[in-house]
Amino acid sequence: MMSLLNASGWAAAAAAEDAELVIVNSCGFIESAKQESINAVLDWRKLYPGKKILLAGCLAQRYAKELAESLPEADGFFGNSDLAGISAAALRITGFGNAEKSAPAKIACSAERPLLSLPGSAYVKISEGCSNRCSFCAIPLIRGGLRCRTLPDILDECRGLLERGIQELCIIGQDISSYHSGGAGLPELLGAIAGLPGHFWVRLLYLHPEHFPLPILDIMEQDSRFLPYFDIPFQHASRPILAAMNRRGTAESYLALVDTIRGRIPHAVIRSTFLLGFPGETGKDFAALLDFQEQANMDWLGCFAYSREEGTAAYTMKGRVPKKTVLDRIRTVEERQTVITEKNMDRFTGQTLEMLLEEQFTSGAKDAEDGAGENLWLGRLYCHAPEVDGAAVLSGGIAANSAALKPGAFITGKIIARRGFDLEVHSVGNGDTQ
Repeated sequence: MMSLLNASGWAAAAAAEDAELVIVNSCGFIESAKQESINAVLDWRKLYPGKKILLAGCLAQRYAKELAESLPEADGFFGNSDLAGISAAALRITGFGNAEKSAPAKIACSAERPLLSLPGSAYVKISEGCSNRCSFCAIPLIRGGLRCRTLPDILDECRGLLERGIQELCIIGQDISSYHSGGAGLPELLGAIAGLPGHFWVRLLYLHPEHFPLPILDIMEQDSRFLPYFDIPFQHASRPILAAMNRRGTAESYLALVDTIRGRIPHAVIRSTFLLGFPGETGKDFAALLDFQEQANMDWLGCFAYSREEGTAAYTMKGRVPKKTVLDRIRTVEERQTVITEKNMDRFTGQTLEMLLEEQFTSGAKDAEDGAGENLWLGRLYCHAPEVDGAAVLSGGIAANSAALKPGAFITGKIIARRGFDLEVHSVGNGDTQ
């Protein structure tokens, strides 16, 4: 949307008070996200009563009619079915400009787009929508079935991002395992990316376990730029619950996949998500999930409470689990995972790895300008996906390598300790391995 607006003559304001238009990009996936999006509109309206506010994204796509009647704080609504219309929508609610300004520009995930990600990192979306039809999920209702970009289009974007100095390409989609275009699947796409020159990371996010493309392991074994980080949302492990979720896997097949990955790539890092409180989830089902959690020994795990979404197959299912029970189960899983994750992070102590720097800060100081405290850097190792996992904290070897230290740069560091979920690193040199 920012690329399209820029191409149509708009410009991003550094601060909201300088803007003519505030765009709230919403989520409509689960109830808590819907409420968060609505609250954002209410907050902006309270802060800036005289500005125009446009609610965009999934929530606006799914509930435009209902919101138009119940949310007068928003001046307009813009879904995600046709992003080319964003400049026309902006003109419509602001009432200034001209028709030429609102003409849609032909831009599709351009490498020149503004980047809102962390320094050195960029998301590359290879597909839109999902055709898996999990019974709890509203994504197909909001974004439609799976649609994939062409391999040359994706490759052009990756090449352009690398030319801009991006060091980490995060490959994303609702289900990148299902990517297919012109006879090419995810392994072929990664093979094409492997042909790009230079040193950079490629991180794969959201690999559906039931059609996990095993040939990607060959690429990771052959090219260290493809990080052995696997984001695989298992969601549950009880056979009856998985069947009710319209997922074809089992605890046994999921464990076999984990064993295959670790057998091929012993230093692999695995993240997953569990969905607790699905209709009909019994104590026996929960016990099966805990057993799976212990056996899978995943490095990172997120837990979510089931959200009853209209239009999904699960919406009318009986056997709703009391909220207190769901929260108790989530707490149990999280407490057990804390022990597992901390133990798994211990294995990195003593290793020398690349670190992608993101932010400099001063420990013990009010801000980085007051000169007090210890000079530190925050960043990530291959075991950390952006914004969801722990972090790496660079605390030593800084003065000797100050020329190499900047946001978005690689350095080589030795992990000297674990602090909670985070890893403490001492710099041992410039990580540029070109």
